[in-house]
Amino acid sequence: MMLNPWEFKEVKDYNKLMKEFGINDFSEYKKRLKNTPLEIRRGLVIGHKDFHKIYESIAKKKKFAVLTGLMPSGVFHLGHMTVINQVIYYQKLGAKIYLLVADLEAQLTRNIKEDEARKIAIEEYLINYIALGLKNKNLNFYFQTKGPKKVQEYMNLSKLASAKTTFNEIKTIYGDITPQKFMSALTQTADILYPQLEGIKTTITPVGFDQHPHASFTRDIASRMGFSLPAFTFHKLLPGLQGIKTKMSSSKPESYIALTDDEKTVETKIKKYAFSGGRDTLEEHRKKGGNPDIDISYQYLTLFEENDKKLEEIYNSYKSGNLLSGELKSILIEKINRFLKEHRKKREKAKKQINIFLRE
Repeated sequence: MMLNPWEFKEVKDYNKLMKEFGINDFSEYKKRLKNTPLEIRRGLVIGHKDFHKIYESIAKKKKFAVLTGLMPSGVFHLGHMTVINQVIYYQKLGAKIYLLVADLEAQLTRNIKEDEARKIAIEEYLINYIALGLKNKNLNFYFQTKGPKKVQEYMNLSKLASAKTTFNEIKTIYGDITPQKFMSALTQTADILYPQLEGIKTTITPVGFDQHPHASFTRDIASRMGFSLPAFTFHKLLPGLQGIKTKMSSSKPESYIALTDDEKTVETKIKKYAFSGGRDTLEEHRKKGGNPDIDISYQYLTLFEENDKKLEEIYNSYKSGNLLSGELKSILIEKINRFLKEHRKKREKAKKQINIFLRE
């Protein structure tokens, strides 16, 4: 299977995909790490490459860095939250965070102008990041078009990386891509390797499985340029409201729950669009039960219900037919709206801190 980081492709069998691409199972670290966010605890993060380096750094309190990027292309939704929650977790454990705005990639691959990308990055992403718990300490926040502190070294890195690959390799990893996307791939490589220019050799980048081509390409380039191989974790893509075979898309409001949606919007979207794993009739549902494994309300609930025992009870009750689809949706609506009510307050506080993060 060929993955494309610029287009959504349904993954039918993650275990098969991991085996095909040599991605290691993350489950042992899920058990060994402490106080993990729900994204890790509930198995959304399922694969890794070289995470043992990160675990050792955490255990021995050694220096390590997290490199992550944001694509300023639209509304900040639950899918985006699953990534930044992992980043914030590592920051609490002492990691230095390199957070880049992929405004150059947005121009190259999505035709989003620089000013528009900056506005989206700040108002949709950075404010939400701060509200979710991102701190300015141990943080290097920058825009690709401006570059980080060591601008010249960073700019040179993507150019030097181009000498360490061939068109045949690019085609093998990405398929047929445009020159813009090729430049985008080289720029991402420079971003991921940049912390090593500042002396931090152990790094990790959490990504969705669709970003595996970038991970593979970067590790290949790193080995040829004398860098340490960056570690990666791979998480399942949080599906869109329409079902596990769909993707949250910022251009389709009916596919996502945004962190700026009000209570009524959340209720309407879930009741109208959230794919149900229930049966066609009440009688059939009571008799045969629902399927929580394909029910979107249940899938989202795993990221909001902290209590493992209570979540298990909901799972079993729905599967037995005691809990109805409408009742499951109501549980999710209440959970999300309670979370968003507090999050709105935190967003207002975050707006007052924004200038501290934007010192350029």
